[in-house]
Amino acid sequence: MDSSQAQTQRLVVGIDGSEYSTRTLTEAARLAAALNVAMEIVSCWSRSDIYFAAEIPVGGFAEEDMLKGEATRLVEGAVERAFGPERPEGLRVSIRYGHPAQVLIEESDDAILLVVGRRGRGGFRGLRLGSVSAACVAHARCPVVVVNDAE
Repeated sequence: MDSSQAQTQRLVVGIDGSEYSTRTLTEAARLAAALNVAMEIVSCWSRSDIYFAAEIPVGGFAEEDMLKGEATRLVEGAVERAFGPERPEGLRVSIRYGHPAQVLIEESDDAILLVVGRRGRGGFRGLRLGSVSAACVAHARCPVVVVNDAE
């Protein structure tokens, strides 16, 4: 792969900032380096846990900045745990509004690889695959790697 292809191609890694995100990030960085492509971290925030659809205020809501800020803080913490001050070259971070599965599937359109964790902040520890990971495996438009949380 020549250097112009490496600049336009990217590996997308979806994280939620949970403790499991650290291993997902380190594995994604290893794959991006091996493929010689840029790595973009995508994380999501939404208001669905706070408002019922009928209660969403017209023109926005007061918690929007707080929720986006919290998502950013969680991702920055995961990046710090995974890489410390030595972040991979060309690393980009995107904080998007929406349901994580839907956003990651959209992001897979122009990615060469999508990397997700097996589970994150969901409450069902015994599941073999979380709902976001399962949706990505089923619907992504590029190959998907699911990283297990155990070494």
